[in-house]
Amino acid sequence: MKQPPIRQPLIVGLGRSGAGLHLRALRTALDRSPDAWRGPVVAVDPRPGERAPVPDGVTVTPSLEEARALLPPGRAVVHVCTPPAARLAVLTELCEAGYRDLIVEKPLVAGAGELAAVAELRARHGLRLAVVAHWPASALAGRLRDLIDPAGSTGPGESTDPARPGGLGRLLRVDVTQHKPRFTRSLRTDDGHPTAFDVELPHSLGLVLSLAGPAETTRARLTDLRIGETVRPGLGSALLELRHANGVRSRLFSDLTAPVRERRALFAFERGTAVAHFAPSDADDHVQLVVDGEREVFRDDALTAFLRRAYARFADAPAEDPSWAEDFALHADVVRLLDEAKRRCAETVPGARREEAPRVAAP
Repeated sequence: MKQPPIRQPLIVGLGRSGAGLHLRALRTALDRSPDAWRGPVVAVDPRPGERAPVPDGVTVTPSLEEARALLPPGRAVVHVCTPPAARLAVLTELCEAGYRDLIVEKPLVAGAGELAAVAELRARHGLRLAVVAHWPASALAGRLRDLIDPAGSTGPGESTDPARPGGLGRLLRVDVTQHKPRFTRSLRTDDGHPTAFDVELPHSLGLVLSLAGPAETTRARLTDLRIGETVRPGLGSALLELRHANGVRSRLFSDLTAPVRERRALFAFERGTAVAHFAPSDADDHVQLVVDGEREVFRDDALTAFLRRAYARFADAPAEDPSWAEDFALHADVVRLLDEAKRRCAETVPGARREEAPRVAAP
């Protein structure tokens, strides 16, 4: 039986995500598994080095046409690392050039209006499309998944040990905090992330949907970033509250003006709690899980693990495999819920749900 060729990465966009995260994770994956992918890495960026230094060993081209001459679609896995506001145009160009295997940064697109167009591209071209979702794919999320009782409660004779699956009983509530100071990037007028809903919440929203199931929005709030007399609408903080179909309630809050970084998810069960501390940045890949006061620290390089699994799927799972459709549906729900939250905030009378963040004094 003929083996599929080892794939070669094509990175579109060498900013913070492409150069700083994807490329580093690709190299780590190759160190751990020499057959994970073949090199060299080809990249498309019309202004290389403007947002992040051009890494060594990367062949940079200014256009997709030139990149295609170096790396044709049959060998490539394309990493789409452009801002979400420009995502649809990039995906359309890639499809027209013949590329079919895509890893797309979160969120999939910036709004529900573009989602239908991407769904049509996916169906028409038979795309195998993986959205970056390293929180749901992380080992930490796997531990949380093991704690959740899928039956909803612990029956007679079943375990009541908090460390065992179902031991904490039914999941009742999820409370996620995602704070990080993000002043410099938010003050750019061409950052490509229109609101605070587009920056951190796609991580946590994908996590809670994958763990607690489908949901609908019950409340949304957005604040502006204010520094002295400078205002960036919608880039202060974002709050999203959900009611899941199984009755679980989720609250997701992200403050981009916070003084410190924090990525914490609290899971409240019938008989206890679990608190997951995700890595606050790419500077350290250690995470923490506290179950009823018992703390465990372990390494969890989630992005590298996600990319390794994605490349393995491109080698083994055809476009007809239902897992591609299931993944797309999850991330389509992320886009839909975020889009609804943004519309709620835009339609609300100022001062009701759209609020002013505390003013940060200019130096």
